[in-house]
Amino acid sequence: MIQDAAARRTLKAPISAVGRGLHSGEAVRITLRPAPVNHGIVFRRVDLGVDVPARYDNVIDTRLCTMIGRGAARIGTIEHLMAALAAAGVDDLLIELDAAEPPVFDGSAAPFSFLLESAGVIEHGGARPALEILRPVRVEQNGAFAELRPHLDGGSGFDLSLSIEFAARAIGAQAYQFRLSAEGFAAEIARARTFTLKGEIEALRKAGLARGGSLANAVVVDDGQVLNREGLRYDDEFVRHKLLDVIGDLYLAGARIEGRFIGSRTGHALNNQLLRAVFANRANYRLAVSAPGATLQLTAA
Repeated sequence: MIQDAAARRTLKAPISAVGRGLHSGEAVRITLRPAPVNHGIVFRRVDLGVDVPARYDNVIDTRLCTMIGRGAARIGTIEHLMAALAAAGVDDLLIELDAAEPPVFDGSAAPFSFLLESAGVIEHGGARPALEILRPVRVEQNGAFAELRPHLDGGSGFDLSLSIEFAARAIGAQAYQFRLSAEGFAAEIARARTFTLKGEIEALRKAGLARGGSLANAVVVDDGQVLNREGLRYDDEFVRHKLLDVIGDLYLAGARIEGRFIGSRTGHALNNQLLRAVFANRANYRLAVSAPGATLQLTAA
């Protein structure tokens, strides 16, 4: 059941910040700007003069992050910002960057949520679309899976359940269930940081990745030990961050999701494959706006 219609949301005022990209290590300035109704979420490479809508079908790489692109313009590691936008219910936004990644900040979504709160999120007209899942859709790879299911009778909103398992003893097997809301995201998910294994860092950097990574913006694990002096923010910070990634990746649907997500050991690649599988068949979904006495069908993203 789709929740009652609400107006689309954007920011009250623009806001900027500076930092470094996680994988590129490049200095970057980001500006979040209010956008008109039905503009959608669009990334703009101001150094290249190219706009790239934040949509699942613009994803061009999923190695350790979600990257969208158009021609020579690429924007990577967008999932933390997208998760913050999903939680805040922002529909229309122009995101300006002068480099190939948003700032990583502390490796979580909390700094992006802070920027949104500081700028102010406002309703500005139109009606928010909802991607209602009508039947189960599942993708699998090497024992991992990601699935979207319809709500049980009378259900609404977006419920998520995720399990992970790593050989590193500091991580092990973890599971988490969550219902997406702005308040819940702030309390349970936003502060969970990205993480990596110490033994993989050298290989990542040789591959041109994680050049901006450090103990200031990632949790580093050496088998049974967490190397960050401050320790973990939550005992199960690892699965919470993976759930954060799922929320951000799935907001590339271009609409809030009405349904249930269930995943095991999923990552950016499977998350994107899941959206592509959903949109591959109109029997899987309805992209609609709930209104008193009527349901408006919209064109798919």
